[in-house]
Amino acid sequence: MIPGFANRRRFKDLSEQEILALAISSEEDDARIYRSYAEMLREDYPASAAVFDGMAQEEDEHRRRLIDLHSTRFGDVIPLIRREHVSGFYARRPVWLVENLGLERIREEAAQMERDAQRFYETAAANTSDAATRKLLGDLAAAEAGHSQMAEELTDVHLGGDEKSQEESAAHRQFILTWVQPGLAGLMDGSVSTLAPIFAVAFATQDTWTTFLVGLAASVGAGISMGFTEAASDDGQISGRGSPLKRGIAAGVMTTVGGLGHALPYLIPEFWTATIIALVVVFVELWAIAWIQNRYMQTPFLRATFQVVLGGALVFAAGAIIGSG
Repeated sequence: MIPGFANRRRFKDLSEQEILALAISSEEDDARIYRSYAEMLREDYPASAAVFDGMAQEEDEHRRRLIDLHSTRFGDVIPLIRREHVSGFYARRPVWLVENLGLERIREEAAQMERDAQRFYETAAANTSDAATRKLLGDLAAAEAGHSQMAEELTDVHLGGDEKSQEESAAHRQFILTWVQPGLAGLMDGSVSTLAPIFAVAFATQDTWTTFLVGLAASVGAGISMGFTEAASDDGQISGRGSPLKRGIAAGVMTTVGGLGHALPYLIPEFWTATIIALVVVFVELWAIAWIQNRYMQTPFLRATFQVVLGGALVFAAGAIIGSG
């Protein structure tokens, strides 16, 4: 028996009073979630925060209407029943799992909340034979559909073309500063700086396993160093570059990936086969760096390609010369 599941009720076993109580608690939870989103966004995206404030107020109004209906039909004592008490009932993602996501992702999460609720009530109504219960579920499904329409209307009111464009521009800039910039720096460091030690060992020993171990150590070590350096260099409060943890992860992971790219081919026992594949991987890595610089950093592609290829060629040549000597 799985702990926590044995005491869950099936939806079809709930009474009409319990269904109404479940709807009340669900509306209350959703209002709290929307207010949490609003608080998260208020400083950087005030227009979107106003949208979620309005959605929370609409949820409050629906909750009050449901409470009035419950009082009329069943009295003032509302049974305690929540989503987690009902088997198969739609779940909400905890706010702390969403708060670190981007603006567009939070908007998508809110839209999914409304669709989940609407779909659940529509399915439940279709599978209910009792006329009163079917009507209640149908009303709830219509209310959830109204929430989606209301969200669109609030977006039109608070997020005009200029406001939405400004917020999207700010979100894109934050994505660049927090993830792309440190990730690109890590990829460049991992791809270029490890060329010399890896190929120096490769040409000096022509031992693929030794070359792989050196490449692995250089990549992981550089990734750890780069990640800690990025995280400790700036807390993001003044520069606005975002969470140091996120930046450290981006820089550290991409540094390791950049080095491992041309170290992994040396798992192949045959030296020249491994070396040729490693050189192809290096070409792909340098091309990817140039593309990212052009795509996100607005660096002209030819200039980015020249800078990356020149730097990579010099480091590779240094490693090959030292290893051959």
